Amino acid sequence: MTVRAGLTCCAVLWLLTGCTQWVGGSALRAASEPPFHPPGIVNVDQLMLTQAQMQAITGGGPDLTIIPTMDGTSPVDIEQLAESVPRDCRFLFAETDTFGRDIEDFHKTSFQHPQRRALISEGAAAYRDDTTARQAFNTLAGAVNRCADGSMGSYLVGEVDTGADTLRTRPGRCGRDYRLKASVLVEVTFCTYPESVPEIVMANIVGKIPGD
Repeated sequence: MTVRAGLTCCAVLWLLTGCTQWVGGSALRAASEPPFHPPGIVNVDQLMLTQAQMQAITGGGPDLTIIPTMDGTSPVDIEQLAESVPRDCRFLFAETDTFGRDIEDFHKTSFQHPQRRALISEGAAAYRDDTTARQAFNTLAGAVNRCADGSMGSYLVGEVDTGADTLRTRPGRCGRDYRLKASVLVEVTFCTYPESVPEIVMANIVGKIPGD
């Protein structure tokens, strides 16, 4: 398991169970960043909110920091954990199950606020066209709803609300929000923050995506 995968594991477990282990150190960008953005593909780096913006929206100020090594441009799968849950719940630990394998551009950043025992992340995947993005969203929505109907659904995803272009899960005090717009699928995950915080983060990201 890579360092980033190990930290992702802790963060995801915290989202599910209330893990209280916080990570020190300096945030690093993933070494696998693509050398260029394919022509005609939305540049998701331009959609992401800055650390200062996230600090302002969450009210965390300088205490809200990027979790070291969890600012990357490649999806991460934690197979050991993905294999421990029902097949339709793999998306919780395998980002290639969340976003699919037809991604053209990707960026995800996770933040922590230890004093508030809070976590929040922003992520976006761009696809070659709207149809491919729609397929990825529909596949994810189907898996989430089947996961919710399963034996571990109430614990892993909690309440699920699915719309034409929106998807949200609420396991306990945590949550995951997804929004599809044009050729981009956006994800915001959080713990302990009020609903207004992820809503503002999502609205700001989606507002930058080209299209109606």
